[in-house]
Amino acid sequence: MNYTEWETSVPDVIRNDALWKMKVYRLSLFLSDICWEDVSRLVKDPRTKSIGNQLYRSCGSICANLEEGYSKASPKDRARFYEYSLGSARETRGWFYRGRHILGEKVFEHRAWILTEIIKMLLKIVPEERGSRICEDSPEYIAASPLTNNVPF
Repeated sequence: MNYTEWETSVPDVIRNDALWKMKVYRLSLFLSDICWEDVSRLVKDPRTKSIGNQLYRSCGSICANLEEGYSKASPKDRARFYEYSLGSARETRGWFYRGRHILGEKVFEHRAWILTEIIKMLLKIVPEERGSRICEDSPEYIAASPLTNNVPF
């Protein structure tokens, strides 16, 4: 399955919500779906069970904070939740890195690429919502893998 196939499989009740227009939301929802199998593999090994639990929580938090923040009335409130989402995206990338011994380098690189795209988008969205610059320099990320490739498992 790739991103395009996944996108068409998402139920209308989700795709008809205004939040679906945000690409960062669609990517984070896609990641949370493919993360399911990754977590299932990690929790089978006693050495990486806690990594799997943390990975599932942090990955789900990316979407959850976008969902909650999108409905806030003020831009500053939205920015706060989008910042939480940004933190969760970075945390998730770290958990994928720590789980690479079980998941494999190819899976890690794919998930890290998606997360880097999410991070780049949030680094642009947060200051726009807040009306000021984010408190860090925005690094120039270079993505090596296209999202439309088949998803490695």
